[in-house]
Amino acid sequence: MISTVAQGADIESGKKIFNACKACHQIGEGAKNMVGPELNGLFGRHSGSVEGYKYSDANKNSGIVWDEEIFRKYIKKPREVIPKTKMVYAGLKDEGKIDDLIAFLKQYDLGGKIKE
Repeated sequence: MISTVAQGADIESGKKIFNACKACHQIGEGAKNMVGPELNGLFGRHSGSVEGYKYSDANKNSGIVWDEEIFRKYIKKPREVIPKTKMVYAGLKDEGKIDDLIAFLKQYDLGGKIKE
């Protein structure tokens, strides 16, 4: 998969941006499902596939495999990408912040370890 995140993406900034996501999501070693699913290994994963999380039928049946392009659209306007999703989020519109968030999320593998 070709990365589309801008060269200047800042993982530390992405970590700060992710703080707003922590009310519903966890990431990293020991991450658990909460209001939303844990987000380890998000990119390349099928929507609705985290074990133990009760997804909406909309997410389970979306056919989405998360990549940067889909995530970028989703994080801006979740309900336009997956109508009837359970995700309640107004959206992140700033492209630079989205780049930083993607860089932060992409560093974690499925087990929650930071990729080398």
